[in-house]
Amino acid sequence: MKKLLFLFSLSIFIACNDQNTQVSEENETATTTEQDTVQNFGIVIHGGAGTILKENMSDSLEQAYKAKLEEAIRTGHEILANGGTALEAVQRTINVMEDSPLFNSAKGAVFTNEGKNELDASIMDGETLNAGAVAGVTNVKNPINLAYEVMVNSEHVMLSGKGAEQFAKEQGLEIVDPEYFYTENRYRSMERAREREKKKADNKTAFYDPFIKDEKFGTVGCAALDKNGNLAAGTSTGGMTNKKYNRIGDAPIIGAGTYANNKTCAVSSTGWGEYFIRGVVAYDISALMEYKGLSLEEAAKEVIQKKQPELGGNGGIIAIDNQGNVSMEFNTAGMYRAKMNRDGELEIGIYSE
Repeated sequence: MKKLLFLFSLSIFIACNDQNTQVSEENETATTTEQDTVQNFGIVIHGGAGTILKENMSDSLEQAYKAKLEEAIRTGHEILANGGTALEAVQRTINVMEDSPLFNSAKGAVFTNEGKNELDASIMDGETLNAGAVAGVTNVKNPINLAYEVMVNSEHVMLSGKGAEQFAKEQGLEIVDPEYFYTENRYRSMERAREREKKKADNKTAFYDPFIKDEKFGTVGCAALDKNGNLAAGTSTGGMTNKKYNRIGDAPIIGAGTYANNKTCAVSSTGWGEYFIRGVVAYDISALMEYKGLSLEEAAKEVIQKKQPELGGNGGIIAIDNQGNVSMEFNTAGMYRAKMNRDGELEIGIYSE
């Protein structure tokens, strides 16, 4: 009898233990699945690409760039971690860089040949494929906010110049005196560009100038994935140093400078705008993923390391896909960049190392 009772008790213990193990495994699986689907989010930014060499960068300036990149990306990451939308994270992250004189965007925008600052920006919602963009604005403190207002409060995608500025006033955005955008180093860059242009005209022959290409680089951008699985991307820039004729680059062009689609990825570009427009760079990366089945990394390398150089363009992109994978691909000597994942792991880079 004692033997039978022992065997009976043992069988109950084993059964309960198996049940507890099964419940534990199910809970662990549920937790893992929940983390993978609900909690997965990430953010990536850039502050422009070009001939960015360590030997030309002072330690203090390098630290200033890194500090501002970290401030910007942590701003967006906090929004995402607290359940905010990718669109909000993109806007607020870009605001930090727009308000800094370090980057060619808003406060740090380059000057045109006429000595003005003409600002471009765009933003796109990967869930709805809605988008907004502005070009050639001169008195809007944060152009990315105006691009957002165009997206959500107008029936249009792109507004430019005086009309865009009037719309900004109607939406209650912060309007500033154009003098707000003045920075001494950007103004001197414009003067040097004018001098090189005059020298070329006086010689009446083409000559090699290593600085000309870098006049075409400089943008800030952000791409984000939120906890709801929605993607968004945005880009803001002052354009090209010494630009004429109200030139507009790729930054406000949906599909070239900015693109987001929940099926694939969110992308922000920085580079020689004319070539990025012709290559429809941001959309091309998404299309390679959707139609050819490439990964984000494969698609970004194909476009930035092969297709753009063959066309004659240089620059880079930052992107995040719908699984949280990130790409920071560029074919120049450097690109100001940073990324953070859901675990809060931060990576900041400047050079091509």
